[in-house]
Amino acid sequence: MRATTLLTAALGLAIAGNVNAGDADPVIKKQLDSLKLKYEVDGDGDYKLTIDVGDGRTQLAYIRSTTEIYGSNQVREIWSPGYKSTNDVLPEKVANRLLEHSNGVKLGGWVKQKSYAVFVVKITTSASADALNDAINAAVKSADEIEQEFTGKQDEF
Repeated sequence: MRATTLLTAALGLAIAGNVNAGDADPVIKKQLDSLKLKYEVDGDGDYKLTIDVGDGRTQLAYIRSTTEIYGSNQVREIWSPGYKSTNDVLPEKVANRLLEHSNGVKLGGWVKQKSYAVFVVKITTSASADALNDAINAAVKSADEIEQEFTGKQDEF
């Protein structure tokens, strides 16, 4: 069964930022269209993509329309779920593996979002379409790798 808008709600994608909930960022639309990537906009204005990762597998990715500011940096997040716990606590083995995995990647890292482990890549809001595409690929590759590792190659996300 593919994840649905329940996953969007479970991941808590509606958090404060500089774009109102429900307002999809037109810059992202233009970039995704130029990359010829198919997407839908969820109720929070985030872009939801299902990316073909090969071997008959797909992986969900979300591009947040809201952005965050730290000092002079304004960043956008690309999220891809890779693990779902049976409750809001990640097992110690999983949490440690996610930390190890984060150490070996070039872009992004793992975060806990309720009962989900989500791979998040943060890029500047001025990033090009190519940089956005790289971030999407980094997120889905990392999330799918962990999903396969912990599910015995099932394809939930």
